[in-house]
Amino acid sequence: MRALVTGAAGQLGTDVVTNLRNSGHDVFACARNELDITDLVQCQQVISQYQPDVVIHCAAYTAVDAAETDIDGAYRANAVGTRNIAVAAESTGSKLIYISTDYVFDGTSMEPYQEYDNTNPQSIYGKSKRAGELLVQSLSSRYFIVRTSWVYGIYGNNFVKTMLRLGQEMPSLKVVHDQKGSPTYTVDLANYLLELMSTEKYGIYHASNSGACTWYEFTQAIFEEARQLGINIIAQPEPCSTDEFPRPAHRPANSVMEHLAIRTNGFQDLRPWREGLRDFLQQWNVTESK
Repeated sequence: MRALVTGAAGQLGTDVVTNLRNSGHDVFACARNELDITDLVQCQQVISQYQPDVVIHCAAYTAVDAAETDIDGAYRANAVGTRNIAVAAESTGSKLIYISTDYVFDGTSMEPYQEYDNTNPQSIYGKSKRAGELLVQSLSSRYFIVRTSWVYGIYGNNFVKTMLRLGQEMPSLKVVHDQKGSPTYTVDLANYLLELMSTEKYGIYHASNSGACTWYEFTQAIFEEARQLGINIIAQPEPCSTDEFPRPAHRPANSVMEHLAIRTNGFQDLRPWREGLRDFLQQWNVTESK
């Protein structure tokens, strides 16, 4: 297949491009300097010229706290930019995969969120990503909306890399223990997107590594697995509440998402989050030791 990837230099986009090429697909990797998603004319020109079978839209404004004051910037990228990609993809008959987020939910549910539960985003980031979802649904006839959570990978900055650095520098760390979610390794998510794009099973999907934990439990696992690899982790994590670390943007207390659509559409679920973490750490350790 011919695939065009936006946000191709980002954390997820880099792994998506790598996996597509390794699988023999023809890929046009569009970083920001190749494609400005906020420019409708450019989106139409680039996508029309390439004629992709599928557009995987990874580009997004993801600075959750900064979005609270940069409201126009968040909506310009996540709503207007997504509209532009949807319009351009629809005009060429391309399938569209839009990467969305657990932040479209308010996090107050006692149960994992299913794909068709009512959304109620509480942050500007979540609201702007939900706006993108609505535009995809209204403008595209062949779309997959894939919500994911707690993403980390080899490329870019993320929670796991931060904990690995702090774990080697600090004797103790306070980590939030009242927010629950599912960590997602970019390689596992990218593999799922490759499987999804070859189908006609359009709709909304929740895709994260299986299982759930709190940020504190995630940190414990990061340190345990890192020590198994001989990484010199000196820190001891200590649980704390969200109230002890006030942030500009609201964080959902429950970000766990049910994978109902994956199961009912006959897909293999993503593997447990700790297995993904283990593979990430092995790759990270090799990269760091070079």
